[in-house]
Amino acid sequence: MEAPDRGVMKIAVALLAVVSSLCMQPCGAAEELVTTAHYPNGDSVPYILDSAGGSPKYVLILFPGGNGQVNPYMRDGRLVYSYRGNFLLRSRKFFVDPDFVTVTTDASDSEARIQAVLDDIARRFPGAKVYLAGTSNGTGPTMRLSPYLQDRIAGAIHSSSRAQIYSFDASQYRNRHLVIHHANDWCRVTPYSAALRSHEKFGNDFIAMEGGFSTGDECGAFAHHGFNGIERETVEAIKGWIRKGG
Repeated sequence: MEAPDRGVMKIAVALLAVVSSLCMQPCGAAEELVTTAHYPNGDSVPYILDSAGGSPKYVLILFPGGNGQVNPYMRDGRLVYSYRGNFLLRSRKFFVDPDFVTVTTDASDSEARIQAVLDDIARRFPGAKVYLAGTSNGTGPTMRLSPYLQDRIAGAIHSSSRAQIYSFDASQYRNRHLVIHHANDWCRVTPYSAALRSHEKFGNDFIAMEGGFSTGDECGAFAHHGFNGIERETVEAIKGWIRKGG
């Protein structure tokens, strides 16, 4: 493992430890479709809630990559939705514990849509701190919503960010922001160099991940782009950063 350079933390993961960790899941986590979030006109904004029960300290809203459309609904008593293989969605089992719940919904830069979700979260989990996490194409909305959300949520996490992260200055916002990226992400639209540059140029909080393995398309969910093989370690790095904010 390299020594930290200018605040950059690099985490190298042994494959054997990765495989064993992926076989472990938190007990008692429950997944449910929630339809109580509404636009002002009454239209529903559905989302998937994953929770271990109790009163969490943190709620993490998840925006997937791709076209961002999770579109959750019930069919024959089963919860159906898209992007199950996306890094954030498949890693929910590592996020959820007594302190953390996740809310998965369509990635969108609509202020009205995110406000409907925030209002519902506030009713359901009063006092919990809310963070927004996007990955890949989902970081377009996380960046564009930053001005609107700076006084409405505790912070945002931009993982495997689009190249526009190069010019994203988190210091202009009043909440917290984390940029997290795999050092060997070779996806042409999410270059590691752009994420690193955002840290070097603006001082954005930054974590560089290493390890795991890459299969398929370089921009796919199971390439280094999607933190394949180091899901637990990446999630723990994100949760550790969130906890540092109190």
